[in-house]
Amino acid sequence: MLARREIASLRAEKTIVLALLIQLFVAAFSSFLVVGLVSLYDPGSVEGYTVDVGIVGDESSVADLRAAVEETRGLDTRTYDDAAPAREAFDRNELDAVVRAEQTGGRTTVTALVPDSDVRTTVVVVQLRDALRAYERAERAERSEHLSAEPLALPPEGRSSPYYGFTYTVLLPLLLFLPVFIGGSIVVDSVTEERERGTLELLRAAPLSAADIVDGKTLAAAGLAPVQAALWVGLLELNGTSVANLPLVLVLVAALSTVVVTLGAALALVAAERRVAQLSYSLGTLVLFGGTTLHEDGPVGLAARLALGSVGPEATLVVAGYAVAAVAGYAVLRRAVCRVDLG
Repeated sequence: MLARREIASLRAEKTIVLALLIQLFVAAFSSFLVVGLVSLYDPGSVEGYTVDVGIVGDESSVADLRAAVEETRGLDTRTYDDAAPAREAFDRNELDAVVRAEQTGGRTTVTALVPDSDVRTTVVVVQLRDALRAYERAERAERSEHLSAEPLALPPEGRSSPYYGFTYTVLLPLLLFLPVFIGGSIVVDSVTEERERGTLELLRAAPLSAADIVDGKTLAAAGLAPVQAALWVGLLELNGTSVANLPLVLVLVAALSTVVVTLGAALALVAAERRVAQLSYSLGTLVLFGGTTLHEDGPVGLAARLALGSVGPEATLVVAGYAVAAVAGYAVLRRAVCRVDLG
């Protein structure tokens, strides 16, 4: 009952309704917005953004590889005879990736070096994958008459969009996690407002325990985020942006929503004033998300990799870890709330 009341009361909050309408607009017209926004934050992308790739090896080893990379849209090459200068250029951010080709015993071994724990890693890997597939096709065609057995078929050839990076590393995380932030803000406002008006004691006389009150308010706030995320992903799909691993993505959103809403509820119960609680909440979420942005298993990077489908089995364990942390944090909140004066 309390959760339904909280959800119904959101219709009277003009700020929340406006935020939902903005998200709806962004998701519904994502294909148009991506072009415009990319041109604003990186004008070169509209003209043809390129990933700089350093190719290491002697001319006989890298000739075909360099040709395949140069023919792939969005990639540019620089050739190095030795790995050391290429690695130095990579460390100075002059190169986005380094690819080394070595021929031994009639076989060509290709090793790629890409940024670690960086959101742009996803984009670089996807574009390099296209180039390496093209290189493999060329090598197969050249050596086909020497094969004694039919090799496995390659996946269908595809072309990566110049707006790929912005869609999956900026637009998608924005739509997934903005409802999470809003949910936490909602519970902070709701609890502090009830405390300032002295109506929490009235709720306890309903009769509702302190834990029941927290359950109702947090359930309403935390449950909105995965529902909105599913809706926004559906609209993105209609606009031609496919999202892989949707169940894991929604579990990730639900877990983070629970973590953030739990944080907001805890701050609202501890802080006496709404202004103090909101400021503490804003700083807390900034540290929580900002501090993990550059890590590959942080919320933003993990969501992007899940949506692209470029994850291994360990991603499920990471998402499960977020879910366990969310449940544990909420359990601690329910036990602690009984010791807090709600008046």
